Amino acid sequence: MTVQLDFLAVLHYWPMLLTGVAWTLALTVLAIVVGLALSVTFAWVRVEGPRWAAIPVAAYVELLRNTPFIVQLYFIFFGLPELGLRLSPVLASAIALVLNLGAYSTEIIRAGLSATPKGQTEAALSLALTRYQVFTRVVLPPAMQKVWPSLVSQIIIVMLGSAVCGQIATEELNYAANVISANTFHTFESYIIATVIYLALAILIRRLLNWAGPRLIFGG
Repeated sequence: MTVQLDFLAVLHYWPMLLTGVAWTLALTVLAIVVGLALSVTFAWVRVEGPRWAAIPVAAYVELLRNTPFIVQLYFIFFGLPELGLRLSPVLASAIALVLNLGAYSTEIIRAGLSATPKGQTEAALSLALTRYQVFTRVVLPPAMQKVWPSLVSQIIIVMLGSAVCGQIATEELNYAANVISANTFHTFESYIIATVIYLALAILIRRLLNWAGPRLIFGG
């Protein structure tokens, strides 16, 4: 039996693939910006914040890190309407990705903050710096440098996990591959192309973040 592959039939839907890539990147960028800001705040709360705030943050981290992402997504999209809060597929996907990345990154950044020598903080305070200046200029940059490779890996995992968002009709890359497969009956070719695109996106995002980290996040 001879198998004839027809990738051109799939590539004929290139606008749909391009739209899928655009939504995948948009959701990933949003997760990076908001998720990392959230995780830095929560990591500080867990390391130096008041106990009344650290307890709910710890509960959030444990809940999100110990449940499947698809369950979190379904809860936001299908569960919240039962409470009167109806969200669009894109907004539900964005919230789910931000919360998921925030939970995992909180623990990663917390490990970096905990590794900062206390003498370094005390020396900065002795120079009459405010606690905010000490955290943002003395504690956070070296902590981010220590954990940046782990954060980059987690971001890639979240980008790849965005494929699940197609289950609620978010028009990301996997959703596009599903529609193209159904329209053309070229399932193998559709998912081969999607796989190649995901691989290219992962490599591109990893290299971009590895470049940006030392220059924009924790560099001199």
